[in-house]
Amino acid sequence: MILLDRRNRVLEIVEVYKGSVNSSQVRVGELFKDAIRINASAIIVVHNHPSGDPTPSPDDVAVTRAIVQAGKLLDVDVLDHMVIGQGKWVSLKERGLGFA
Repeated sequence: MILLDRRNRVLEIVEVYKGSVNSSQVRVGELFKDAIRINASAIIVVHNHPSGDPTPSPDDVAVTRAIVQAGKLLDVDVLDHMVIGQGKWVSLKERGLGFA
């Protein structure tokens, strides 16, 4: 995760989870722990697909929706959720996936 201040300047980059080759369980509340600790105003969530294909999965979209909702409750803007893989990336926000 990239933790940002009010002007979207990077405060800190933190690794929250390390998954296996085919999955990672994400507890949404844990994603915000460091953001709240340092009073970050916004976050960008980033994860990789070990397959190299950055196409968002249905699970990626569902967890993005949950992250955005939690961010609204905690007053931490979720600016994007990006999936990276072998030199390519996909912005879920750009594609309108999970952001309402």
